[in-house]
Amino acid sequence: MTLPIVLAAVAGLLVLIALLQPLAERLQVPPSVILATVGILIGAVAAFIFYSPTASALDGVARVFVELPITADTFLYVFLPVLLFQTSLSLDVRRLADDAAPVLMLAVVAVLVATLAIGFALAPITGQPLVACLLLGAIVATTDPVAVIAIFRELGAPARLTRLVEGESLLNDAAAITLFVLLLGLLVSDAKMSFSGALVHFAIAGVGGAVFGYLGGLLGNLLFRVVRDIPPALVTLSVALPYLVYIGGEQLFHISGVVAVVAAGIAVNIHAPTIVAPDSWRYLREIWEQVEFWAASLIFVLASILVPRLLSDIGPWDLVPLGVLVLAAFLSRAAVLFALLPLLSFLRLSQRVSNAFKLVIVWGGLRGAVTLALALSVTENPFVDPEIKRFIAATATGFTLFTLLVNGTTLRALIRLLGLDQISPLDAAVRDGVVAVALGNVRDAVLYAAQTAEISDDIARKAIGPYDARIETVVQRTETEKEILERDRLTLGLVALADRERELILELFRERTVSVRIIEHLLTDLGRLRERARAGGRVEYNRAARRMLGYSLPFRLGLNVHRFFGWDRLLVEALADRFERVLVMRIVLFELRPFVEQRIRPILGKRLTGIIDEILSQRIEATARSLAALELQYPDYARALEERFLVRTALRREELEYDNLFADRMIGTELLHDLKRNVVAMRRASDVRPKLDLGLNTRELVAKLPLFQDLDAAQIEQIARLLRPRFAVPGERIIRRGERGESVYFISSGAVEVSTAGRPVRLGRGDFIGELALLTGGRRVADVTALGYCQLLVLEGEDFRALLERSPDMNAKVRAVAAQRLSMNHDAGLLSGDAGDGEGERAGRVRDAIAPEDRTPEERAAEAEAWAQGAEPSDYPSFDSVPSGPPWTRDPPGERDEDERDRGGGERAVS
Repeated sequence: MTLPIVLAAVAGLLVLIALLQPLAERLQVPPSVILATVGILIGAVAAFIFYSPTASALDGVARVFVELPITADTFLYVFLPVLLFQTSLSLDVRRLADDAAPVLMLAVVAVLVATLAIGFALAPITGQPLVACLLLGAIVATTDPVAVIAIFRELGAPARLTRLVEGESLLNDAAAITLFVLLLGLLVSDAKMSFSGALVHFAIAGVGGAVFGYLGGLLGNLLFRVVRDIPPALVTLSVALPYLVYIGGEQLFHISGVVAVVAAGIAVNIHAPTIVAPDSWRYLREIWEQVEFWAASLIFVLASILVPRLLSDIGPWDLVPLGVLVLAAFLSRAAVLFALLPLLSFLRLSQRVSNAFKLVIVWGGLRGAVTLALALSVTENPFVDPEIKRFIAATATGFTLFTLLVNGTTLRALIRLLGLDQISPLDAAVRDGVVAVALGNVRDAVLYAAQTAEISDDIARKAIGPYDARIETVVQRTETEKEILERDRLTLGLVALADRERELILELFRERTVSVRIIEHLLTDLGRLRERARAGGRVEYNRAARRMLGYSLPFRLGLNVHRFFGWDRLLVEALADRFERVLVMRIVLFELRPFVEQRIRPILGKRLTGIIDEILSQRIEATARSLAALELQYPDYARALEERFLVRTALRREELEYDNLFADRMIGTELLHDLKRNVVAMRRASDVRPKLDLGLNTRELVAKLPLFQDLDAAQIEQIARLLRPRFAVPGERIIRRGERGESVYFISSGAVEVSTAGRPVRLGRGDFIGELALLTGGRRVADVTALGYCQLLVLEGEDFRALLERSPDMNAKVRAVAAQRLSMNHDAGLLSGDAGDGEGERAGRVRDAIAPEDRTPEERAAEAEAWAQGAEPSDYPSFDSVPSGPPWTRDPPGERDEDERDRGGGERAVS
């Protein structure tokens, strides 16, 4: 068989694959089913022609398909890395992390359950070794989600459900193939291994593959930096990466190459968008989608062509184990979905999945090319007993055909039977609302075009008339639909609001005015916001909105690393990300106001639009508070970020102007390239984010504290060695009432609130807290909470006492402040056992001296800024026994309005 004939056969298959796509759409059958059916027919017809003496003239053509030079290694080493890597690139990894528990349940636990159920069900019936039956279970545990995902998307099923199935298929292949390699090794070596030993080996192969693959992905990202602006070179590196990690994992380290490819793809998915240019990343994704289509289609057709060969020795007696296999496979899958998956919902690790969708997932667990490839690899292994080869090949192939020809063709009917093809009134309203908004955008675009071209109003009104009528029809249908409750119409408006917010974020992405990493995070959050709004209306929308302003996992990680190890780099990056993220959110949220009035009001009316406007106002207020807290602590960095945003906006506009000049033939190609090179250079410079200084230099912080101002440089240096900096975030509980006092805190910048039984007291720069418990030997008598971002210096108890012994002046100052605080605590009842109710005369004077609720937000912000910068106590109302620092007070948290607290966002506490 010559190479030209083989290439011609492959080219012919590609033509066939392309022409089968419209046929699948016309027949409303999943393309994978059509491809498998045609592949089986090609293999059967080719075998008939090749072995028939009456059709010898076509033997040359038939021989190509009968003796197809395709082995199991071809599937596993050529096609599989490409398919796994592309799936990893296309997944929304950050959103998938929200459903990590159910995905792992379906992908790993379900594979183990299916393998064990099938193995123990077949062993007593077939008489085959248990290891062989378990091996068969691992082979058929892989699922092909293409068909069910296509139908889900066609029906408009929730995006979360599609993510679950995609995530399951990705990790499902990794787990099943890793288990397959382990069991095949046991089968051919006759080695004895305990169940626990097998699990340990399985875990080592998986974890080792994940670590190796992720490191390989990070190395690939480093190489991407070199070719970030050369899309063809970028794609070339990305194609080489999955093969290198797959072969390296399998051949060099004997770990799971499949898991390594998945981990490498996830590493590229997470980090590459922040490295390469947006246009280059989009180009790479588009190329990979095409490569994945070729690979997926070819592997299906080629594997199906081999089916007649795998079924050559099948007999009627093989139907019994096949029937047992079908029952065991689907019952084990159903057991995981209906028995184990609800446990995750009960434990609040996952949102509930409806029983109807569970049935569809069970019946939609089609098997495909990977199952056939694994069965083929068993038949090609010379160390496997021939009878075991025949048993595995016939049963695995028969099961694959059953799922494709029975499940695949009846899946749509099952969905109709369950009523999943009928959208609910709410979904219909959401659909109509989105369409109405889109029609409104078209209408405005037509009006703008008419005004620009100076077309008369009569002609313009005639052109937009059909759009006005269609919008009115949608509005009337929404208002008169009896099944749509008012809260559902409110949900419709919130979904439309989330969609518009996403469009604005994408516009920033296309204009390249914001870091791609920030855009990726925001798009992930907005996808969650839309889904939550659709599922739970106003309540879930508000929860998702508050989460968008919450502290991210990298921020928490960076904060803990700073606390325990004193390393600031992760915290600096996370805080800079938060700064930029909140700034972008403020910009986008302000742009949503016209949308609410112009697009949502005509659909929902005045009352519901007012509610949505209030929700939006609360988000804007919460975002402004978060940004103000950051700007107050780091004003110079805030100005640098805003300047960077404007510079990048200007560069984008400059680039567009040059393109327009070139299109109008005002400048030539050479000048265009020269001008754009300058823009590219300036954009690269702007891509480097300004460096954020946390201001945690211990010596500088010590020198700023009033308590240490009388000390010389040597004494300050000595004290600096004893102190360690600590960064506190808004809402963080620094000291808890009732705990043992082990250290004292000096406030270098920021503000804290001391909550006692009386009115809360606020302390700022230059104050210290926590000394009473150390001096008295008692427990803490108050809670201390950070009001903003604070820079603290922490001194351990023994060092604090030693410092006071060495410095009589400092000792006197500290004890004077402590005496004042003890007096306040005594008056408030903290030292007499009635701290829960009594306020005391002095605490009453504190309350009456100032009423913070009478102050405007601007006045409070001005006071906080002045206070954080170290304003003198004389700037504020004086109190006889309140320590130095700004001593204004406010209502305790328990007396605040419930609705005010629920308005969301702000700066949340970090535990």
